[in-house]
Amino acid sequence: MRQIKIKKVLNSSKNPPKLIDQFGRTVDYIRLSITDRCDFRCVYCMAEEMTFLPRDEVLSLEECARLVKVFVSLGVSKVRITGGEPLVRKNALWLLEEIGKVEGLNELVLTTNGSQLEKQAQDLKHAGVKRINISLDSLDTARFKNITRTGELDKVLRGIQAAKLAGFENIKLNTVLMRGVNDDEVLTLVNFAIAQAIDISFIEEMPLGDVDHKRDSTFCSNADTLKILQSEYPLITSAETTGGPARYWRVANSKTKIGFISPHSHNFCESCNRVRITCKGELYLCLGQEDKVDLMPLLRNYPDNDQPLIDAILNSMAIKPKGHDFDLKRTKPAVIRFMSHTGG
Repeated sequence: MRQIKIKKVLNSSKNPPKLIDQFGRTVDYIRLSITDRCDFRCVYCMAEEMTFLPRDEVLSLEECARLVKVFVSLGVSKVRITGGEPLVRKNALWLLEEIGKVEGLNELVLTTNGSQLEKQAQDLKHAGVKRINISLDSLDTARFKNITRTGELDKVLRGIQAAKLAGFENIKLNTVLMRGVNDDEVLTLVNFAIAQAIDISFIEEMPLGDVDHKRDSTFCSNADTLKILQSEYPLITSAETTGGPARYWRVANSKTKIGFISPHSHNFCESCNRVRITCKGELYLCLGQEDKVDLMPLLRNYPDNDQPLIDAILNSMAIKPKGHDFDLKRTKPAVIRFMSHTGG
């Protein structure tokens, strides 16, 4: 892993610096994990028996809020809060309310497994969350339990309804298809999304973390999934974007968009506009690489001075890689850390 030297970067309030990497890409989107803990144990995301971080090794909610404010001052306009499962973090709602008030932030979004939405959806709406992505990999109760190991499908379905009743107009399902596991539910899941008037995205499984199955044997290409869907639905290509890597198709005569996030079959790195911050304060410049900058020491060593933090973030753009290098046939995963460590 490459290291960078922190150097002084001039910061003028009249011309605030922007986050532009060595390839000319502007970073205006951060994904911030606020916990590595989750009430599910999804088979593609983490091990069944997990060891979670001690509390003092996790960013405080105040530190999370400070980070967001600094990134927004550097031109970031979209923040996604992730985990683990972010809504199992105690007082997560306070953080979302604080972020929702940050001047210059255009969009606060949340990725969740849906388990806590039945109780929290209305409060999330009031806090300023604009969009919610909900993981849903099966509509079969037993299969959902097998994939999540601990999850209850009915609880998630009630959470989806609670989000709709709370007035969220931008709800999207995220589905990871795995061959021989849930790939026969493509049409079932899309029919559900259409009936609910919400969107759905299919995400190719990423080789992150040492899980207990061989990913090349379960891999489902989004190109194949698209062919199945085109044979069933009138799909219209769309140039719409939510600021992330998904490519969308609209289902004619419905309110539903179908997105495809394809890190294997269609590398989207040329337009990458995002970085990720773990709950430990590690700034990862690419989900599929190990290049990172540790921000926690700067947060804690300089509690009243943001400049060292700003300098480190600006300089991190020099090590943002051109792209990831996923190869499903490797005997070891491309990146050892679990998806739950980096944030969804």
